[in-house]
Amino acid sequence: MRKPILLACSAGLLAIAGGRPAAAHAVAGNRFFPATLSTDDPGVADELSLPTVSWFRTGDDPSARELDIAGEYSKRLTDKLGVSVADSWSRVTSAGAPAVRGFQNLETTIKYQVLTSARHEAILAAGVSYEWGASGSDRLEVERHSTVTPTLFFGKGAGDLPDSLAWARPLAITGLVGYALPTRSRDGPDANPRVLTYGVTLQYSLPYLSSHVKDLGLPDVVNHLTPLVEASFSTPVANSPDRRTTGTINPGVIWAGQHYQVGAEATFPVNRESGRNVGFIVQVHFYLDDLFPRSIGKPIW
Repeated sequence: MRKPILLACSAGLLAIAGGRPAAAHAVAGNRFFPATLSTDDPGVADELSLPTVSWFRTGDDPSARELDIAGEYSKRLTDKLGVSVADSWSRVTSAGAPAVRGFQNLETTIKYQVLTSARHEAILAAGVSYEWGASGSDRLEVERHSTVTPTLFFGKGAGDLPDSLAWARPLAITGLVGYALPTRSRDGPDANPRVLTYGVTLQYSLPYLSSHVKDLGLPDVVNHLTPLVEASFSTPVANSPDRRTTGTINPGVIWAGQHYQVGAEATFPVNRESGRNVGFIVQVHFYLDDLFPRSIGKPIW
């Protein structure tokens, strides 16, 4: 099927990695916004997240244990316009029942980087995601309808703060706001809600601190770290009697190198409906625009 083929081809690209640095990623002036694990960053780039592994206990009653292994491939069409394809394989285990395995619905996204301000270290982008209904495994009870989600993305660094607040210049915030619209209002007797999705990250870039504020003489491995907290939520706002918000708050850290980054976060559900206990998410993310600057790492046009 197309999903394992997609992931296998993406992994094959990495096997021939070589190359030199290129100026891409989510960059505004001196600010580099790393790819975050739970909320998409505002940049358009040639990148590959593979794998992203998460484990958590669901908010069902009784709760189930879910393991997700995901991959996402992003490709620039132009310097400001890009597309991405994402999917994940899941294993769900409930007490007293055999484990259920399979792929989730395929999702594609197109994103346009509307504004980039080097002076203010700011990026604004707009995109549309499409989840392809019934493209995943029936065993996981995936949605049978498709969902269209227009989304706004933003990122802002604090590098324009005055000298009296120089210690805060490594701070940055990114986030997104989307509105998920099902392509059908109902599937049989069940209504398909319209859902507001939103998330934000607060991050403190030690690479920015050492390069643009003050080098404290920290070990090199530390100077590549960005501690951060992500928060990701969804709230049904129409066509649903249940308007409860669900989501997680995820403290963690990202180590970013020249060609790839590695991130890890703990996931804390915000309420009982969001899950039970603390989970985790880890990710390996490759910068294809640095690995392959003269081939698949550059824009098509």
